[in-house]
Amino acid sequence: MSTPLLDVRDLVMHFPVKSRGIISHTVGHVKAVDGVSFTLEAGQALGLVGESGSGKTTTGRLVTRLQRPTSGQILFEGKDIAQASPRQLKPLRRDIQMIFQDPYTSLNPRQTVGEIVGAPLAIHKLVPKDKRLARVQELLEIVGLNPEHYNRYPHEFSGGQRQRIGIARALTLQPKVLVADEPVSALDVSIQAQVINLMQQLQREFNIAFLFIAHDLAIVRHFCPEIAVMYLGKIVEKAPREELYAAPKHPYTKALLSAVPDVEQARIGGRRERIRLTGDVPSPINPPSGCHFRTRCWKAQDVCATTEPVLQKVGAGADEAACHFPEP
Repeated sequence: MSTPLLDVRDLVMHFPVKSRGIISHTVGHVKAVDGVSFTLEAGQALGLVGESGSGKTTTGRLVTRLQRPTSGQILFEGKDIAQASPRQLKPLRRDIQMIFQDPYTSLNPRQTVGEIVGAPLAIHKLVPKDKRLARVQELLEIVGLNPEHYNRYPHEFSGGQRQRIGIARALTLQPKVLVADEPVSALDVSIQAQVINLMQQLQREFNIAFLFIAHDLAIVRHFCPEIAVMYLGKIVEKAPREELYAAPKHPYTKALLSAVPDVEQARIGGRRERIRLTGDVPSPINPPSGCHFRTRCWKAQDVCATTEPVLQKVGAGADEAACHFPEP
């Protein structure tokens, strides 16, 4: 078997909670990511979905090593980068890049587009100084922007254009993995499809692997052949998109999908049953024992409180779910 491009094993990120006062001490931990594992092949797209606070954005920041994990392994081309030093990480920055959620705050307003997109080239010294402008203009053209606008500032562009600038910056070093953290959630619906189509085109053209983080299940379905669903720091279900959308096995996934508008259902009349989850998401500082979802689950029984379910294959397909009583 070939080694996957990215192999994440039992990734954990616990943020310490400090007490107030002159002498503070740790009184607990926020379990933002609590044992996440997945693989990503070259050119593949994996969707990571879940509601706010599920840990998906933190997972993306750990994979790009913007944050150092508490424990676990991040194997990139077989080499563990989880605890690598900044000096060891510098050459790896070329291979793993991130597209940020908000195009309005992720670009420096005091720099021109040419300076923003060209900065990675200067830092990594990949292109001679006299050829940087040509490379920047080439990248702007690739993402659908006018290459002559390199000397403009971010405020002179629309939200969709700014996100294209962010994508151009991420492409500068020709990465092998792009972590897209809700890349279209801050954009108008009319612009979202254009940006998604651009990323799909770039994925095919440059064979880039995508970890696509989102809360919009319709967009993830369009972009990602495989989807992992997160709840309170853990992956509760992982499956090919056809299986996941046709017959979700975890109750949480079923509840999420019940809230997605179904065009086919609207065409034939009637409504899909809407599952309303009771209560709020429990605190990641003190998650429920056993199955983290049990406090909101309509199928919960005594075993759910005492034994944590493991992610394992359910049914005849490739669907994996962490549930004692998966959906039929």
